[in-house]
Amino acid sequence: MRIIAGTKRGMKLLIPKTQVTRPITDRVKESLFMVLQNYDLLAGARVADLFCGVGSLGLEALSRGATWVTFIEKNVEIAAVLEKNIAKGGFGAQSRVVCGSAFRIGAPVEPDGARYDLVFVDPPYAATREVGKGSSLAELLEVLAGQVVAKGVIVVRTQRDTAPLDEYGPFHVADRREWGTMSVVLLQATGV
Repeated sequence: MRIIAGTKRGMKLLIPKTQVTRPITDRVKESLFMVLQNYDLLAGARVADLFCGVGSLGLEALSRGATWVTFIEKNVEIAAVLEKNIAKGGFGAQSRVVCGSAFRIGAPVEPDGARYDLVFVDPPYAATREVGKGSSLAELLEVLAGQVVAKGVIVVRTQRDTAPLDEYGPFHVADRREWGTMSVVLLQATGV
């Protein structure tokens, strides 16, 4: 696993010796980031990477011009590897790591009150089998409604056979893509 483009292009990411993480392939990550660039969502963006694992998506965003990333990871051992990847890329001053359950805390807003332009939501597939009203995903999106800017975008990655709803509170589907066994939905906030 590596950073594909930007200032840290080619940097190999450290990965833990565990099967807990579910890394995104380079090919799919490149396709996703091409979509995000088409929406002009990276340059200067404040980003949150939920269920981040070793930080592949957030670090890619920093390499491609995001100004800040908050990483949320509940597994302490994986978060330690994430910290090493942040240091390796020289992104310490542009990021912070929060150890906790993203389902409970969402994307904590910084003390200055700045909200996020882009949020990656990449939970374990088992946690997104149910995506309807009252599901863990729906409750997380309620939390995120107070943590993103107006017109902010949330990228939700699920299994291909899981179809998130067209709307969750203030968020509506702006784009849907399928790659291999996964589905990616871009939800955009309307006047949050």
